[in-house]
Amino acid sequence: MKKSIGAFEAKTHLSQILEDIDQTGAEYCVTKRGRPVAMIVPFRGQDETRGSLLEWSKRIRSAAKAGSPSVHELIDEGRRF
Repeated sequence: MKKSIGAFEAKTHLSQILEDIDQTGAEYCVTKRGRPVAMIVPFRGQDETRGSLLEWSKRIRSAAKAGSPSVHELIDEGRRF
């Protein structure tokens, strides 16, 4: 569950926030003047992070279609403008 908290309140109650994250796995969105500026999330081990990155990479590759333009073609297209 993502919770929103102001930067000053986050600074003031950091130890309580960390305890909540440790116990419940909560995620905090830190805002400054109502604008999101940071996320405080539970630590994920290296293996879990690596697995997530590999899964993301596979999804990106499978989403790319055979007829999609290459990176070089996209760069050339951008240079035209």
